[in-house]
Amino acid sequence: MSPHTDGDCVDFVADCRLRMGTDLFTHVWDPVILAALAAGPQRRRALRAKIGGISDKALTEALHRLVTNGLIERRSYAESPPRVDYALTPLGRTFADGPMRALAEWITRYGDELFEAQEQMRLAYP
Repeated sequence: MSPHTDGDCVDFVADCRLRMGTDLFTHVWDPVILAALAAGPQRRRALRAKIGGISDKALTEALHRLVTNGLIERRSYAESPPRVDYALTPLGRTFADGPMRALAEWITRYGDELFEAQEQMRLAYP
């Protein structure tokens, strides 16, 4: 049991729930896949086409990671040929509608300022 069950991250930052939450944004394709699935369930091929630029290996790894984290579910259908699709779980929906939406709103509002700051640093430190 963690010594900080109240959610306080002072003692063991590596074991903090905040870190667990921010880790959900550290994989480049995970938020993109979650955003793509926000519109509804998708078959793998359709998901890859919708995202664009993602390799088959990266898609496979991201889907596995998201299923393992309980953010999406893999649904298999006993059809001929077999069909598999992916969908947000209720937990995944809360993540897409909560922190991801907040980040999207933030970047829409402050993206130009962020870009300008990055450009200034590139010019100052080439």
